Amino acid sequence: MAFESFQDFIAMGGHAPYVWTAWAVTLALLLVSGIHARAEHRRLLRGLQRRMRREQRLAGCPGGTTNHYQRGGNANDT
Repeated sequence: MAFESFQDFIAMGGHAPYVWTAWAVTLALLLVSGIHARAEHRRLLRGLQRRMRREQRLAGCPGGTTNHYQRGGNANDT
């Protein structure tokens, strides 16, 4: 074994602050990257669902257009 005891392992031969900080930063960046990727994936799916609903709504209208475009495109406008 490279270290005589668990304490020696934690101390990393006197380089513990550098080693453990590097591990912590790496782990934090990996976690943030994964969380960001998941959030972007969800945002993309929501955007695609909105687009599909909009295209289905437009496909059901005569001529393929609605007055929503003339009013700014907000379906909640009356």
